[in-house]
Amino acid sequence: MPTVDVIDSHIAYVDTDPEREGEVPVVFLHGNPTSSYLWRNVIPHVADHARCLAPDLIGMGASGKPDIDYGFADQARYLDAFLDALKVREVILVGHDWGGALAFDWAARHPERTRGVAFMETMLRPMSSDELPAPARSRFKEFRTPGVGETLVLDQNIFIETAFKGGVVTPLSEEEMRPYRAPYPTRDSRRPLLAWPRMMPLDGEPADVVARMMDYDVWLAGSADVPKLLMTFDSSPTLLIGAEMIAWCADNVAALEIEHCGPAGHHAPEDQPDAIGETIARWLRAHELVLKEGGKSATARG
Repeated sequence: MPTVDVIDSHIAYVDTDPEREGEVPVVFLHGNPTSSYLWRNVIPHVADHARCLAPDLIGMGASGKPDIDYGFADQARYLDAFLDALKVREVILVGHDWGGALAFDWAARHPERTRGVAFMETMLRPMSSDELPAPARSRFKEFRTPGVGETLVLDQNIFIETAFKGGVVTPLSEEEMRPYRAPYPTRDSRRPLLAWPRMMPLDGEPADVVARMMDYDVWLAGSADVPKLLMTFDSSPTLLIGAEMIAWCADNVAALEIEHCGPAGHHAPEDQPDAIGETIARWLRAHELVLKEGGKSATARG
């Protein structure tokens, strides 16, 4: 797996075709507690149409673990540095979970460089605690309580051993789980996993994340020139994007297409990789999004 130096650390990433450096890549962004490994069965459906990049976010997967807070601004800063280091200007973004939030944030800050955004099971707007189901509301309160969150996430490794396993419909084998466990063997290595739930924008806090989401909500509503794809699922009681949020997206996200991809848990790329990959590939073709920088088509490949 290649790496690139960024700021004071390094980012590990998947690159399906480095020789297509001049083309607009599809950049896959994972969430918590996963890595680029989440996309391993999705990317093959897209790789025939475009160069695909999938970084491990800083502190996660095989990327470096610098001594930082792992706040949203940190993650966004290292993502910026990663794309700049690879000399990527224009992008098509695909995001899951916090990777979707990072994709929206990047697009809102770089509107002239964003060709399209596809997303699933992600954070679209600030929320109130009352909007969460009672069990989720209780769990997030625990994560945000000093001492309690550390015990659950850093000591008990709950995000890997409980939350992740509960977020898939089809159980993963021990072999499939190994790459998810490997980056987090120690208490200190799990600090990024605890930072994410403490960033969940609930009841106006944390203020910096709420502000970023409000900014990218403005971009989502106003960017009618940028195609967007929402992939939805069913069968899980813990889906982030259920009927109410789908309706909100339909009313508040410009140039949006919605495609249902079947039964899945929150970590949908594990349950429905073929449906997700094929849907993204169709969307790319339909909008002729796989283009060279400067607007020349690059959809044909031999």
